Amino acid sequence: MLRHPSMNKVWPFIFFFLFFAAVAAYTPFLVLYYQSLGFSGSQIGLLTGIPPLVTMASVPVWTRVADRTNRYRLFMSISLLGAAGAVALYPFLTSFAAVLVVTLFANLFFAPAFAFANNATMFMLGDEKDLYGRLRLGGTIGFGAAAAIAGVLVDRFGLPLAFWLGASFLVASFLVSLKLVNGQEETEETEDARGINDLLRQPVWIVFLLLAFIAGVGMAAVSNYFFPYMGELGASETAMGMAVAVGTIAEIPVMLLANRFIGRFGDYGTSILATAFTGLRLVLFGLVDSTAAVLLIQVINGLGTPLFMVAGVHYADQLAPPGLHATSQGLLNAVMLGVGVAVGGFLSGLLLVTIGAQALLLVTGLFMLVVMGIAVFLHQKFA
Repeated sequence: MLRHPSMNKVWPFIFFFLFFAAVAAYTPFLVLYYQSLGFSGSQIGLLTGIPPLVTMASVPVWTRVADRTNRYRLFMSISLLGAAGAVALYPFLTSFAAVLVVTLFANLFFAPAFAFANNATMFMLGDEKDLYGRLRLGGTIGFGAAAAIAGVLVDRFGLPLAFWLGASFLVASFLVSLKLVNGQEETEETEDARGINDLLRQPVWIVFLLLAFIAGVGMAAVSNYFFPYMGELGASETAMGMAVAVGTIAEIPVMLLANRFIGRFGDYGTSILATAFTGLRLVLFGLVDSTAAVLLIQVINGLGTPLFMVAGVHYADQLAPPGLHATSQGLLNAVMLGVGVAVGGFLSGLLLVTIGAQALLLVTGLFMLVVMGIAVFLHQKFA
């Protein structure tokens, strides 16, 4: 029984606001920090490549243990406080080896927090799971607000403040996470093992993870190479900032209306729709040649990856066998934010050198649309 039913929507909203504020506060400044220490390109590449690999390897373990022990609050607290401590250490580091170790630990602790939060939010929503997008909107608002504040503060006080601000938001996230409630069905170990096998043997689940993988590939292409792409078009830094702002604002109505999409098209149908919009957006980037056109294309940003993440969390919760809801969210995060982002980042780097940023986005968009078509065929075959 939840202690404060009237707050079941408020606490997750506040958590997402603070958690994504932490992300916005320090992650955009990581490469600048590495450069300030004089690291080489290969060293920076290693440090930026670590997070998705850590996510891929660690999140399923964290969530699996939490499901088996039913100690969600404990593991979420360790995750958030461990990440806060590691992030706060960055300004005191001077050597590559020290930064590498702290980066490993920071991402090891940071990686599962989002999966735990999604699991708690879906449980707290009860019969209103379709409203997840409205609560996740807190993350969009928090990210946008913190990004603007962090930029001003770093410009005035220097890079260390970005990390301390991020750590502070993570500590605040921890305090709010104590108000989140997770719940799972009690299962015996033998039933639990069968549940994992059942989960991994569901053809529709495997097809959905294929969609999650290409969503991660597309996310990596845009997040890492959007500014180089705009640079090829001759855009100014101001135009780049405007493009990001337009894309962020475009998420707000989609998050508010995500339940309508899910109600109309279903979880899987909404995931397909979101994948199609992401692929279309990237293809359009590859075809236009003006900054004004880019700003117009950014209007559909919310219908892409943000909508996919909302539908994906809902679908993963729906497909999860009894006692494996956190594990299901962990697998989604591992495949999308781990495998997909890692592969997408690596392949995009190769394409950037050979064909340039604009062609890179075009190829990635076409690839997503082709794989989406395969996923639709497979789903119809096995559903």
